[in-house]
Order: sequence, then C-alpha cells, then structure tokens
Amino acid sequence: MAALDSKTSGKMGFRAVIYYTTTTVIAVIIGIIMVLIIHPGKGGKENMHREGKIEPVHSADAFMDLIRNMFPPNLVEACFKQVSSLHVPLPIAPCPSSLITPENETATQDSVINNVTQAMRLLREVTEEIIPLPGAANGVNALGLVVFSMCLGLVIGNMKEQGKALREFFDSLNEAIMQLVTIIMWYAPVGIMFLIAGKILEMKDMSIVGGQLGMYTITVIIGLLVHAVIMLPLLYYLVTRKNPFVFIGGMVQALVTALGTSSSSATLPITFRCLEDNIGLDKRITRFMLPLGATINMDGTALYEALAAIFIAQVNNYDLNFGQIITISITATAASVGAAGIPQAGLVTMVIVLTSVGLPSDDITLIIAVDWFLDRLRTTTNVLGDSIGAGIVQHLSCHELQKQDAEMGNSVIEENEMKKSYQLISCQSNENEKPLDSETKM
Repeated sequence: MAALDSKTSGKMGFRAVIYYTTTTVIAVIIGIIMVLIIHPGKGGKENMHREGKIEPVHSADAFMDLIRNMFPPNLVEACFKQVSSLHVPLPIAPCPSSLITPENETATQDSVINNVTQAMRLLREVTEEIIPLPGAANGVNALGLVVFSMCLGLVIGNMKEQGKALREFFDSLNEAIMQLVTIIMWYAPVGIMFLIAGKILEMKDMSIVGGQLGMYTITVIIGLLVHAVIMLPLLYYLVTRKNPFVFIGGMVQALVTALGTSSSSATLPITFRCLEDNIGLDKRITRFMLPLGATINMDGTALYEALAAIFIAQVNNYDLNFGQIITISITATAASVGAAGIPQAGLVTMVIVLTSVGLPSDDITLIIAVDWFLDRLRTTTNVLGDSIGAGIVQHLSCHELQKQDAEMGNSVIEENEMKKSYQLISCQSNENEKPLDSETKM
C-alpha cells in the first residue's frame, strides 16, 4: 500500500472486490449444482457415524465479531487472539407479586407455607436465557492486522519523502523474512508428508470414508475440481488471454504447502515467493492482493459450505425450496468471508448456514470424519483462487503501474539532476575560493 498512490490502490481494491465476489458466487453455484445432480444424501442418517461435537454459533454475533475484529484494540494481542463473543446461560425465574408480603401485613403461617409452595413450583419453571458477552479466542486476528497494515501503508505512501525511511525498513524486513522462507521451503515436503501421515493414522475406521460418506466426499472433490481446474483457469484466460496452466505450474509449491498445512494464512509466504520469483508478478500487486485474499476470499470454503448444507438437508429427507437454496447461497457467501484462514474454520461458520434455513446444526458431526481431508482440498482451492486473482488484477492494472513507474522514474531523474547541479555549483564555488599561489601574491 505504501508503494502505491491512493488512486492506484483504490482501483486495484475495486477490481479485487469484484473478482472475489464473482469467484465466490460461482463457487457456491457449482457446489449447489453438484449436490443437486449427484444427490449424495439419499439413504437417511440412522446408521451414519457421528464424530466430535459442535459448539452453537449465533449468526448476528458472528457477523458482529467480524466487524469488531477489523479494529483490534491491541496490535500485539491481535497476533495471537481475536474477538469471539461468549454465550453464557443466565437462569431466569418468574417472581409474581403474590410471593411478596406487604410491609403492613403480618405473615401468617398459612401465607408462609403458601409462599414456600409457590416458590418451589416456580423453581421448577426456571428458564435459561443466553446472554452474549465479550470474549476472545486463540488464533491470529488476520483481518484486523490486514486493515491496520492497509491504513498504515496509505499513510506512509502519502508522507512521500518523510515516509521513505519507514518504507525501506519494511521492505528490508520483508526481504529478510523471505530469505528465511526460502530456507524453510527446502524442508517443507518432509513436514507436509508427516502432517498428512499423522492425520491418516488418527482415523479410527477407514471404511467411514469409503462407505457412508463416500458419495459426499466424491461430490465435494468434483465440485472443487470443476472450480479450480475449469472455472478459475477459464476466467484467467478470458481476461488475460494467456495460458492459465503455465501460471498454475509456477504455483505448485504453494499448492502442495496448502494441501499439507490446511491453512491459507500459513501458506502465504510460500505464495508470495512463487508468484514473485516463478511467475514474475509485481510485488505491489502480490503484497496488496494475497493478504486480503487469504482473509476474505474463500472460494473452496463457500463451495463446501453450500454443498454440505444441502447434503445435510438430503440426509434428513428435508426438501429445500428455491428460496431456501438462495438463502443458503447468500449465507454461504457471507460466511466464507468470515471464515479464518486456519484449519477447519469452515466447520464453525457452517453452523450459520444451517441455522439460516432451520437445519439441525448437530448434524455437522456426520461429516467431521472426512472434513480433515476435504479441508486440505478446499484450502488448496482458496490459495489458487487468490493467486489467479493477483494475476488478473496485475493484467488489469498494468497501465496504472507503468504510469506510476514513469512518474517515479522522472522524479528520480529530476532528483539526480538537482544533485549534479548542486555538485557543479559546489565545485565552481570551491574553485573560486582557492587561495592565491605564491606568484600571484608577489
């Protein structure tokens, strides 16, 4: 943001939002079409395996937490905590006026017995009201850090020469981090192999994946492949008229890292390196698009949530009408924006999608057994969507970037000419001020 002027960053931001919205909507539509065509939920859920438990999520508070996280009160705390509303049950008992004895009236034995009897009856009628309270959850508040970084970058960019030292400091710090990432990348395949092997060993019964949830797993995989292999490359080709698979070939290391770590935020440094070194994208584009995309652009998550919600409806023999399908698509799009770039964040936000059409949120436990595997695939799709978005925005913004480079080049030339003229004047003044030699003095 500091390397861009306000006009360029505004146009890039507008293009990024259009791209993110378009691809997310396309992903949701693909997920809905796939689950309606294949219909993996036939057969009921009576004999299906359940695993884990799901905490209740309140839609309004979840979206309000998203807004609260945009403005962290403490930047250091935002590196390891994020705002998350706590819902505490508060017992409430009715207290009728008949239990209260007036001050001017003496309590008789009958009235005391009567009051005690009523009080015992009312205790059995105690109800619980869920009260939202401010709280925190472990995890990086990536959205808050991105918003603060964008604001700081804009301010540094508008400071011109005064902000040059700070901008150079962050550039130097970033290069140091990238050198570390280059070293880590050599060890990444070994770590990824053990991550996936550990998850496979944790499974109690492999037949669950191949049996009851087999069709569901295949449906999700087909939907993600259609979006990642057909729709995103097609969109890239239509905009840039370049071969999208050459672009994807340069992203292999980032995609494998996303598959292993199951976190688009953890993959971010590798994605930077692949786009800048292998593909040659402008750093101003990648540093603007990728952190934003890793936070709010979740194509794979949106597709998965819409598909899983309709699958759960099919398992419950619940026929969804057109209006409910539209509700699922809108809610899945919005919920994917609020999903964190961490493993299995989509499970949390999917509660919002299910409650929007009255489906039981407890039935998410039916699909937890295979979610660890599908989460890796949708994270890979998310990273690919962010990367292709960066390529498309660079193609659309090339004129603004060239114009900015030309203006920066002119300013450098003017600065160099001023330095040369200053040095020339200094040399001339030094020659004029030379002391007289001995002959001249004579």
